[in-house]
Amino acid sequence: MDRQLLVKEKDSTLKFFGIFNECFPPIMDGVAVAAHNYAYWLHQKTGRAYVVTPKHPVQTDYEPYDVLRYSSVPMPFRKPYRLGLPSLDFQFRSQLNAVPFGLVHAHCPFSSGRLALRIAKKQHIPIVGTFHSKYKMDFERVIRSRYIVNKIISEIVNFYEMCDEVWVPQKAVSEVLREYGYKGKISVVENGNDYASEIYSPHFRSEARKRLNITENETILLFVGQHIWEKNIAFLLESLSLLQNESFRMIFIGTGYAAREIKRMSENLGLSQKIIFTGLINDRMLIRDYYSSADLFLFPSLYDNAPLVVREAAAMQTPSLLLEGSTSSEIIIDGKNGYLSSNQLSAYAEKLLHLIHNKNDLHKVGVEASNSIARPWSDVMDEVLDRYRLLIKKT
Repeated sequence: MDRQLLVKEKDSTLKFFGIFNECFPPIMDGVAVAAHNYAYWLHQKTGRAYVVTPKHPVQTDYEPYDVLRYSSVPMPFRKPYRLGLPSLDFQFRSQLNAVPFGLVHAHCPFSSGRLALRIAKKQHIPIVGTFHSKYKMDFERVIRSRYIVNKIISEIVNFYEMCDEVWVPQKAVSEVLREYGYKGKISVVENGNDYASEIYSPHFRSEARKRLNITENETILLFVGQHIWEKNIAFLLESLSLLQNESFRMIFIGTGYAAREIKRMSENLGLSQKIIFTGLINDRMLIRDYYSSADLFLFPSLYDNAPLVVREAAAMQTPSLLLEGSTSSEIIIDGKNGYLSSNQLSAYAEKLLHLIHNKNDLHKVGVEASNSIARPWSDVMDEVLDRYRLLIKKT
C-alpha cells in the first residue's frame, strides 16, 4: 500500500492541524513558503490541515487544504505585509471556533500566534511556536523608543513561554531567542526545500537559461528576497560597484519597502547596465529557473536567521556567498558547500571576483551544497508529524 495512504489510515481519528502565520501567498517570504509547505504536506500525509492567516486584497486560495482568513489592513512602513484584525471579524471567529483542532502550530507571535494560543487554551490542545525572524531589528527601524521596542520583545518572549514546544529552523537561531530573554527549552526542526525532491539534471541549467534568454557564457549573480535595507543590500550593491570592469549580470527578485531606493542606489553607483530588477515573482517554477541559471547566489544578510533561499539555490546546485558570523552562515563550510567572506566591502568583492573567474570550483561546491543542505519538505514533515504525535500523546 502507498506510504501516504498508510499514514492517512493511521491518522484517521486525528483532528485538524492548524498552521497559523501572519503572512501567506500572495505575500511571499521564507516564512510564508514554510507555512504553505507545512500545510501542503500535512494535507498530503493526513488530509487534515488548516492555514489561519490575514486576508489580502488579491488572495486566490486554490490550495488543496483549507485556508481561513481574517480581516486586515496594510501595515505602515512594511509593504506588502498586512496587520491582522481578527477580533473585528465575527464571521471568521465563528468559522475558526467550529474547527476541531488536534494541535496548532504558530509560525509568528503576533495576531495569528495569539489566535493559536486562544484556540489551544479553549480546546485544551498543544501549541507549537516556531521562532523564525529577528523581530527586534524590524521594530528598531520604525520605533525610536528603546523602551517600547523592549516591551514588544518582552511580549514576544511571553508568547513563546506560553507554547508547549518552541522550535527554531537551525541551531544558531536559538541564540537570537536567548538574547531576547527566552530561557525555556528549544528544539531544532529544520525547514525543507521546494526543489530538493527533484532529481537534478545537467540539462536544467542550459534549458533554464534558454527560457530566460541568458547565454551559456554569461556570468549570472542572483539575489532572491525582500527588498529591505535590513538584508544588507546596500553592502551588496557597493561590493558590486567595485567590480565595474567585470562582465556579469546581477538579478534581483522580490519587492519590499526599499525597492525604489535600492534601484536608485544601483543607478547612482553606475550599475544600471549590470543589474536587472524583476520585481516579485510568485511562480515557483520560474524562480527555479533563475536559481538553475545562476552561477552564484549572493546573500550578505546579517538580518536573516535560516533563509530558505540559500537552501533553494543549493537544491539547484547554485552555491551561496554569505558573511562570516551571520546566523545564516551556520550551515556553510567555506569552499565546501558554499562560501564565506568577512564583513568588509573589499573582502566580499575580492572573494566574488575570485569566484566568477573559477566557475569549475563553483560547480563542484554547488553539487556539495545540493547534497548537504537541500532537504525535501516531505522528509521534514515526517519528522514534524512524529513530533506532533508525541506532543499530542503527552498533553
